[in-house]
Amino acid sequence: MDLSRANQIVESPEKVKVFHQGVPVWIEAVDDGNQTAWVYPENNPDDHKKVPVRELEEQR
Repeated sequence: MDLSRANQIVESPEKVKVFHQGVPVWIEAVDDGNQTAWVYPENNPDDHKKVPVRELEEQR
């Protein structure tokens, strides 16, 4: 995924299916400078982690 799309998803009022390594995640925030995103699994909101945006995949 590119930075622009990740930022659009964060700001979107709609639910967008995003995966990190096959796991469905929510994107909390995007750090444009580092090209990373804070995400957490849909089923475990306490498991926050910082991942490269390029590793995120959108399911359309």
